[in-house]
Amino acid sequence: MLRSLLDKIEQLLQSKTPFVAYRKPSDETIYLMAQQDDALYYLNNYSQKGFVFAPFDDQEKTILFPLDKCKLSSFSYDLKNNINPQKETNEKYLSDKQSKKNHIELVAKGIDFLKKEKVKKVVLSRKEKVSIENTLKSELFNRLIQQYPLAFVSMSYHPKVGLWMGATPETLLRIENKIFTTMALAGTQRYNGKEQVDWDKKEKVEQQIVTDFIVSQLNEFKLEVSKSFTKKAGSLLHICTEIKGELNSNDQLKILIHKLHPTPAVCGFPKEKAKTFILDNENYKREFYAGFLGELNMNNASDLYVNLRCMKIDGQTASLYIGGGITNESDPINEWEETVSKSEVMKHVLF
Repeated sequence: MLRSLLDKIEQLLQSKTPFVAYRKPSDETIYLMAQQDDALYYLNNYSQKGFVFAPFDDQEKTILFPLDKCKLSSFSYDLKNNINPQKETNEKYLSDKQSKKNHIELVAKGIDFLKKEKVKKVVLSRKEKVSIENTLKSELFNRLIQQYPLAFVSMSYHPKVGLWMGATPETLLRIENKIFTTMALAGTQRYNGKEQVDWDKKEKVEQQIVTDFIVSQLNEFKLEVSKSFTKKAGSLLHICTEIKGELNSNDQLKILIHKLHPTPAVCGFPKEKAKTFILDNENYKREFYAGFLGELNMNNASDLYVNLRCMKIDGQTASLYIGGGITNESDPINEWEETVSKSEVMKHVLF
């Protein structure tokens, strides 16, 4: 079944047919939505059904693969046969010295911004381009499926937008029977065989900022907030808190998403000040990195994820997007090293 899916993906790419393929965490089913025309659709209201692909900048339009314009197929595979290898990235693919210098300078500028503007957190990122010559795009998707069974894995393509894929550990929002669940995710460590690890002050503060922001934004809802715990995502560990609540009506979905996106985990806090700094200083356009994607109103539920651990593919080049949360406790060199660790999530797939 999986081989037939991969063959179908190659056919869709060759014919320049818009599509999205995805697998939910720990699921043994991969879904394929192949659009029946080449129109570029946008989300007009949150009662629509389909797969959404939203940019980081919430002032820009959200792309929609409408359910009624797509042929939906499903493919099963054996999750037990998946692998999650721990390997070192080949030295020749490590980031160059100029990228390191630029990011360290950006982080230092971000720390100054936090102090001057009394901002608690800003998330700063970089884009890294690597060559992927002679690699089938469907094979890259297959590697994501195999290596990251606990992530939301996706591959989306539209000739007017480009080809994106990734394996994100972070849920933006899940809604079923009006009960919604979201998460606060921050802090990063390498996974070295155990999930019971110690977290330093900077990472705990960063994660608490995310949790406090979400709870404050959703104060009109009756919430259940879990204790923080360590969450494994591929070769990395993060601190996570789950937050649950109930919608009074479907009309609140738009309000709920607007309050959550972009979250402090990908933007900062206060949101508008942090976002303005990001757009003015990162020196590249995030596009759909740190946006959100997933099912909207399909099977009476919505399942949306933050677009992290992702890449955009243009011909034989893959652009990787890597970021980290900056607080007053941050050290620019350590922040650079964290982006290097995060970049290996995608490099393990590419090489």
